[in-house]
Amino acid sequence: MTMSHTGGRRRPPTIHDVAREAGVSRGTVSRVLNGGHYVSPAAQEAVNAAIRKTGYVVNRHARSLITGRSDSVGFLLTEPQERFFEDPNFNVLLRGCTQALAAHDIPLLLMLAGTEDERRRITRYITAGHVDGVLLVSSHSGDPVAQELREAGVPLVACGKPIGLGSKVSYVAADDRDGARDMVRHLLSLGRRRIGVVTGPLDTPGGVERLAGYKEVLAEEGLPIDDALVVSGDYSRASGEAGAERLLAQAPDIDAVFVASDLMAQGVLAALQRAGRRVPQDVAVGGFDDSPAAVAASPELTTIRQPWDRISAEMVRVLLAQIGGEDPAAVILPTELVKREST
Repeated sequence: MTMSHTGGRRRPPTIHDVAREAGVSRGTVSRVLNGGHYVSPAAQEAVNAAIRKTGYVVNRHARSLITGRSDSVGFLLTEPQERFFEDPNFNVLLRGCTQALAAHDIPLLLMLAGTEDERRRITRYITAGHVDGVLLVSSHSGDPVAQELREAGVPLVACGKPIGLGSKVSYVAADDRDGARDMVRHLLSLGRRRIGVVTGPLDTPGGVERLAGYKEVLAEEGLPIDDALVVSGDYSRASGEAGAERLLAQAPDIDAVFVASDLMAQGVLAALQRAGRRVPQDVAVGGFDDSPAAVAASPELTTIRQPWDRISAEMVRVLLAQIGGEDPAAVILPTELVKREST
C-alpha cells in the first residue's frame, strides 16, 4: 500500500499515486472513477489494479462537488420511531435496500420522521441536495412529504402506491388485494363462514387494498358484509389485540380472523387465548407479510408472503433509473399463501 509520511502521520493515497502506479494520466484515472468512458480495457485494468495496490478510496465529497450528486440515498420512514423497532417488516426492507445499493457502492441514510416537525426538518434536508433520491416507506394519505419531494424534483420511489398521487410517483408494491383474496378464500375453504377482519390503517394503500380483497371474496360467495366483523388497526401488536377484543364483543360467533399484518396477528392470538378460544379449532387466524413475526407466533401463522427481497431490489432499481433521468414507474409483485398451524 502506498503511503506518504508527513510529520509522522501517514498520508492516504491520492489520485496522483494511482496514476503513477498505473502508468497513466490523472485524467484517465478520473474517467475510470466516473464510469470508464473513453478508456481502453487495458488502461481500465491498470487503474483498477493500481487502486487495489495503493488502497485508494474515492473522496465522495470532492466528487460530489464536480458531479452535483451526493452519491447517497435516503430511506425515509414516516412513522413514529418506536414502530421502526417493533415492526420487523421495516428492518427486512431496510436490510434489502442497503444490500441492493451496496452493489452500486452507494450508502443508505436512515431517516425517521414520525412527527410534523421531523418531517419538515427532513424534507428541508432532502431538498437541499444531501441525498440523490429517496426510498419512501409507509406513506399515509394526507402526508405531505411525497408531494413536497415530488414538487421539488427529488427522485422518489414509494413502498406501496401512495394514495392520491396516481402515476406521478414511482412505487413498488406487493399485490395486496390479491393476497387478501387468497387468504379469505383459504379460510372459506376450511368451512369458516363468520370471518372477521382486523384491517391496516385505512389511510395507507395496504390497509385499503387488503380490506377491499376481503370484501370482494365475501361478495363473490354471496356472504353479507357485516360491519360487526370489521375492525381497524394500525399494524402494531397492541392494535391487533384490541381489535380481536372488539370482534369478540361485537361478533362472539366468529370462526376465523383475517389480520392485515403478522404483528397484529400476534396480538389477535393473545386475545383469543385469553378469551379461551382455541386456534385453529375454534377460530382460524390468517396474517399478512410472512415476516419474522409469523414464525415467532404460537401457533405459527398461516400468512401471505410479501416478496421482500424483490420489493427492496426493485425499489432500488427504479430509484437509480429515475436518478439517471428515466420517468416514474410502477411495479406490482405477486404474493403467496403460506400455510402453517393457525388455520
